[in-house]
Amino acid sequence: MNAPAARQSLVVIGNGMAGMRTVEELLKLAPSLYEITVFGAEPHGNYNRILLSPVLAGEKSMDDIMLHTHQWYVDNGITLFAGDPVVHIDRRRRMVRSTSGREVWYDRLLIATGSSPFIIPVPGHKLPGVIGFRDICDVDTMLEAARTGGHAVVIGGGLLGLEAANGLLRRGMQVTVVHVTDSLMNQQLDKPASLMLKNALEQKGLRFLLGAHTAEIVGAFSGAKRGTARVTAVRFKDGSEIPADLVVMAAGVRPNIALAQECGLHCERAIVVDDTLQTYDPRIYAVGECVQHRSATFGLVAPIWDQAKVCGAHLARSGHRRYVQTATPTKLKVTGVDLYSVGNFIGGIGTEDLVLRDPRRGVYKRLVLNGNRIVGAVLYGDVQDGPWYFDLIQHRTDISSMRNHLLFGEALCAQAA
Repeated sequence: MNAPAARQSLVVIGNGMAGMRTVEELLKLAPSLYEITVFGAEPHGNYNRILLSPVLAGEKSMDDIMLHTHQWYVDNGITLFAGDPVVHIDRRRRMVRSTSGREVWYDRLLIATGSSPFIIPVPGHKLPGVIGFRDICDVDTMLEAARTGGHAVVIGGGLLGLEAANGLLRRGMQVTVVHVTDSLMNQQLDKPASLMLKNALEQKGLRFLLGAHTAEIVGAFSGAKRGTARVTAVRFKDGSEIPADLVVMAAGVRPNIALAQECGLHCERAIVVDDTLQTYDPRIYAVGECVQHRSATFGLVAPIWDQAKVCGAHLARSGHRRYVQTATPTKLKVTGVDLYSVGNFIGGIGTEDLVLRDPRRGVYKRLVLNGNRIVGAVLYGDVQDGPWYFDLIQHRTDISSMRNHLLFGEALCAQAA
């Protein structure tokens, strides 16, 4: 009778959503194939990073957003080294080394190092009180600052910046959002929808400085102690400044690729992977915000879940799935503001717009058509048909028969059919 074959070693660098979702997919298909070791930079189990905004706003607790407690790793036979990030990959010896000096050998390696906030490198960007909005530690810092009130400045008027601003406002701070372009969420919204969003958020109490270029974070010593200066203001290129007790940088992220670069993996803006999420080294896979697939990088959950499914299947040696990029809708998680956008909402040569404006109800809809197909949509105020429009975009549905009713939604189009 043959002895059972020794299990192979899978090492996962990164204990975040992308890496752990991939492990979940792997365990569904081949629960006994690997001895799995996970290294994480944070001292927690895996939590839902997307829900940090509701935690900041007081709508959820940390327990609410925890995806995998420490017990989950034990129950699944996974060795977790939390708070002990990997600092070196030796591809020749197939070994990783962590901050504590721990070394683990691998047959397969999964890199899921995510991304870091882009901290604008202006003078004063390293002062205490200047933070990103990326993890539990950042939320704790914001909550601590909010206890004494004061002024918060959020640099970046995109999705993450507005969520941070809303949370700090609800915690009692005076909040100014600084954005370098002349319209909020300019990557996801056209100008009319952006203006409606700005007006709605101003009514909640947020302030905005648009077209503002940050030149310096100003610091000063407080009280009798002459220790480290803290942030006191944000100064702009035109010489004006506004007070700040807290500065949150939400001006985008950068993929964490230093480990991959140092060990010689092929990187461009991020770690380059093929349709199976494999790097140029066939023993090493990568998923999530640290990867680049066919020139694209990723920051939303839907494509990362698709990557996890494909990568998990390949690690399990189950089938030949391929990762295919698809359009992903954007929704804003700010209480009382309903917003949805997807696809090519800017349009261009050969496209036409269908637009519905109802200022009294606070509703705006814009559908971008190319021939007899929808290619993009922006909805503000009434978003219930967003998933239906998304489905029409995904399936390249011919809409010519319902064109006259399209702006009024699925129900009316069904009645008119």
